[in-house]
Amino acid sequence: MLVGLTYDLKDEWKGRGYHDEEIAEMDSVVTIDAIEASLQTLGLETLRIGSIFSLVEFLASGKRCDLIFNISEGLYGLLRESQVPALLDAYQIPYVFSDSFTLAITLHKELAKAKVRASHIPTAESVLIETLSDLSGVHLPYPLFAKPVGGGTGMGITAQSRVESEAELAAVCATLLSEYEQPVLVERYLAGREFTVGITGSGEDAVPVGVMEIIVDETSDGGIYSYKSKQEYLEVTRYVKAEGEAKEACQAVALASWRALGCRDGGRVDLKMDREGVPYFLEVNPLAGLHPIDSDLPILARMHGLSYDDLIARIMASAFKRMGVCIS
Repeated sequence: MLVGLTYDLKDEWKGRGYHDEEIAEMDSVVTIDAIEASLQTLGLETLRIGSIFSLVEFLASGKRCDLIFNISEGLYGLLRESQVPALLDAYQIPYVFSDSFTLAITLHKELAKAKVRASHIPTAESVLIETLSDLSGVHLPYPLFAKPVGGGTGMGITAQSRVESEAELAAVCATLLSEYEQPVLVERYLAGREFTVGITGSGEDAVPVGVMEIIVDETSDGGIYSYKSKQEYLEVTRYVKAEGEAKEACQAVALASWRALGCRDGGRVDLKMDREGVPYFLEVNPLAGLHPIDSDLPILARMHGLSYDDLIARIMASAFKRMGVCIS
């Protein structure tokens, strides 16, 4: 079986003049090397394709793969993660991870929250701000938390994201609307512990990899898991294996959210507790980072005794089961 790899490399986009935050979600050659090596240990033949532009050329030339391992984040708009899957759907080429519809919903954090809320899964009350005039419709108790609705890797999240007043909220929203040119999600601030839950599988076959608590030093953006604290995680962030009641509660909310959103094969669900210790859905990452050392999902997997090769094997087993393919 020939497995093509689609991805966006940071170095390629940086060479075109994009700054670090714009390309923060994109991958390094280290990640592609690691994925390819793991796929080859499964006896699979691999082919590096690259970005959507390379994929367009590949398909237009009449070339095909049996399966695409897609981790392409895209760059433009709220449908950026859906672009490669939608193109593959048009050519009826199967791929690993979630489909274009799911990726469109999950990238738009308010749409994802609405779908989760409709399934009676706890998520903080929220309002979408598309223009500053929408601030008059915010009737939530302070403190609040504001972030770009379609950001990733902490994009647009700083110490100023936690706001205590109408004036602070207006200032933050004005900045985010101007800098990121997309709506702002404003939600009730949850003051409890923060977790991420790794998941592999699809639908009722989905299972947790484990639960990891994220603890950010108060000296870094006031303890917020921001763009800055993610980039400097070795210095300011601790990852702790969750156990006991917290683990069980987080796994239950994460699995319910994963299934409600129709996510497939592997990824992460981010949660935060309120002061009473109830976990709430924050967002889901159905295209979770797969850097073998630095990304949360592989870190979490190692913490729970799952090697990188085993993690990729579980992801592929889910994809093969969906396809009805038996790989010995």
